[in-house]
Amino acid sequence: MHLRYRGNRKVVGLNPEPTRRCPHTFPTAMLTPLLLLLVLFEPAGSITFYLPVNSRRCLREEIHKDVLVTGEYQISEAPNTRNSLQIKDSSSHMLYSKENASKGKFAFTTEDYDMFEVCFESTGRVPDQLVNLDMKHGVEAKNYEEIAKVEKLKPLEVELRRLEDLSESIVNDFAYMKKREEEMRDTNESTSSRVLYFSIFSMCCLTGLATWQVLYLRRFFKAKKLIE
Repeated sequence: MHLRYRGNRKVVGLNPEPTRRCPHTFPTAMLTPLLLLLVLFEPAGSITFYLPVNSRRCLREEIHKDVLVTGEYQISEAPNTRNSLQIKDSSSHMLYSKENASKGKFAFTTEDYDMFEVCFESTGRVPDQLVNLDMKHGVEAKNYEEIAKVEKLKPLEVELRRLEDLSESIVNDFAYMKKREEEMRDTNESTSSRVLYFSIFSMCCLTGLATWQVLYLRRFFKAKKLIE
């Protein structure tokens, strides 16, 4: 995705009057960082790979909860060949399945944060087939052209809507990472406490064992009259 911001520059005489800002104009100082943010998070391109005959190839990706996922795939045609496509979560819940899949689109919304698996399978007697997969999720999956037509938005308003959704997605990602950090910290603290208690218990056991061994040897040596 390539973004171009074009501004109209007004040329005035040698003694221009002070520029008056429209009260409804969006501040350029705020728009520039947002545009840079959108460029930094530019979506990746499609994935292309070869699918060997009579084999199964899977791609896995972690996706957050309540995220729209869309995809488009195309497999090179070959005679006497059958291809299938399956999309499942970590619980083997089938989200999308199609036999004789040569070209098509799919879409679903995630119900929870999970690892999702996209698997292509080929059966036949021909050479390898070329698979092209373009998978998008979150802000990338939304069709802002349709949104602009339905809501009758201007180009700048569409970009602002896109930036707003992107910012919300980034905030959600940071919130999730913070939650994971807190969970890992709690786990580390719990593990440290257990290790400390186990160390104290081990020291008490060793001390008790050493005391018992000394008393036992003392009684043994007294019984043998080796010591008084």
